[in-house]
Amino acid sequence: MNQQILNSKKPPCKLAMLAGTVAMLSLSLTLPAHAEGPMNTDDAGTLDKGGMKIEAILGKDDQEKGGELLFGFSPLENMEMEIGFSRTNDGSTNPDNESNGIAFGAKWVPYQNVTGWSFGARFDYARYTTGEYAKHGYALTGLASCRLENGQVLHINPGVAHSRTQGVHETVGTWGIGYEFPLVEKLQLTVETYGEEHSRPDKAVGLRYEVFDGFKISAAAGQGNEHNFGQAGFAWEF
Repeated sequence: MNQQILNSKKPPCKLAMLAGTVAMLSLSLTLPAHAEGPMNTDDAGTLDKGGMKIEAILGKDDQEKGGELLFGFSPLENMEMEIGFSRTNDGSTNPDNESNGIAFGAKWVPYQNVTGWSFGARFDYARYTTGEYAKHGYALTGLASCRLENGQVLHINPGVAHSRTQGVHETVGTWGIGYEFPLVEKLQLTVETYGEEHSRPDKAVGLRYEVFDGFKISAAAGQGNEHNFGQAGFAWEF
């Protein structure tokens, strides 16, 4: 989170936080026991200018297993750039069932507050190859976060995504709602739901622990659209 905070008047957000809490709790009741891991819903915040980060995630989605590695840096105030690499496999030994991806992202959050609302947006482009097939896609996502003095945070991500596979184009609306609850010092509970048009939402809960300043480990599990998924990873900001 960028430490160069605007000294503007704090907008009210307690009603939104309450609504978000109710929504998240009602969804989490059906869960079996990702953005900063372990969340898929992104926050309206950036690294300090000149700051860098490394994130790594190992995950499983039904029979599919894989990992992601991401590098991020802040070249300008309130801006963050990212490049990520991923590899997944359905569990078979057939190389045609292995998917490799590369993604680029840019986040701009001009309005940031320690408490109250923060607003921004991000753009992402990704390319995935599976055997002889390739899929391209890009997404534009709005970022809104509301932070309370007690450490609870609500994140809202409305957006739109476009993909092209073998000449077939598709554009869908996307959304995400995430909530962070401090449990004890340096330990947070995360709860979220997210999805896109024409599909049911995914729901997940996770834990994030700060081992030392700037280094966090996390894990999450969830379900949705007739599949179960889980992940574990770390994030190091420096």
